[in-house]
Amino acid sequence: MIPLFGCCPGPDADPRQAMRRHQERRLRMLRFWRDAAERQLAALDASISTLEQQMQRAAQEPQA
Repeated sequence: MIPLFGCCPGPDADPRQAMRRHQERRLRMLRFWRDAAERQLAALDASISTLEQQMQRAAQEPQA
């Protein structure tokens, strides 16, 4: 099996630089996940607000 590019540093690579690159990739991934979760939360908040407004309007309308 061929290792992915950047996955395994070469024999002359500085382990500190490899660790730094790994941490930077992980930070980018975690920020991406956080941003996605924030977008989903914003969508849920908007859906809840809309539904609450619809329920309030329905409660104020006279029954036919």
